Amino acid sequence: MANFRTHLGVAAAGGAVLAHGGWQAGLWDLWQGAVVLGLVTFGGILPDIDADRSKAIRLIFNLLAVPAVVVGALLLQSRLTPGALLLVCGGLYLGVRYLAGAVFSRFTVHRGIWHSLLAAGLCGLATAALSFRLLDQPERLAWLHGLAVTVGFVIHLALDECYSVDLTGARIKRSFGTAIKPFDWKVPGNTLAMLMAGLALAPWLPSWPPLLALLGQGVALWR
Repeated sequence: MANFRTHLGVAAAGGAVLAHGGWQAGLWDLWQGAVVLGLVTFGGILPDIDADRSKAIRLIFNLLAVPAVVVGALLLQSRLTPGALLLVCGGLYLGVRYLAGAVFSRFTVHRGIWHSLLAAGLCGLATAALSFRLLDQPERLAWLHGLAVTVGFVIHLALDECYSVDLTGARIKRSFGTAIKPFDWKVPGNTLAMLMAGLALAPWLPSWPPLLALLGQGVALWR
C-alpha cells in the first residue's frame, strides 16, 4: 500500500494534468482548473479516511470541519446572538473534527467498503450535490466538481493496487484485489447501505444532461 505522501503527490500530479488539459482545451477557466486540481488531490486521500490514526483521516476531518462551520454560521447568523453563534460554530468544529472522525473510525474497516468504486461514485455524487445545492454552482460546474473527486479517489485505489504487485520479487501480495473493487462483497450490508445513500442523493443532484455532455467532451479530449 502506498503511503500518505505518495498518494498526495500522485493525486496532485494527476489533478494538475487534468486541470491543465481541460483549461488548454477550453473546457473550463483557469480558476475552475485550480478547483479541479484541489478536488482531485482531496479525492486522492479520501479512501484512507477509514484508516485509524492515519494522517488522511486527521486531514480530511480538519478540512470538513471548516465548511461545516461556515455553513452553520450562514444558516444561524440571523437567529442567534454573536456570542451564541460563536459557541455553536465552535461546537460544530469540534463535533466534525473529533466526534465525527471517532464515529467514522469506529464503524469502518480499512480496505473495506471505502476502498471500492462504489464509494468513489458516492463521494462524487455527494460533492456534486453539495456544489449544486449548497454552493449554488451551475449544473455543469457541480458535475465537474463531483467528477474531480471521483477521479482522485480512483487514482488512490489504482495506486494501492499497483503497490500490491511486487515487481522486484515477481510476486503478487495478499492485499491484491482489496483496493480497487466494485464493492465490498464480504459485507453486503455495507454495500446495500452505500447504494441507498447514493439513491437518497438523487433529489439533490443536478440534472444529468450536463454530466453526459461533460463526459462526452472528456472522451473527445483524450482521443
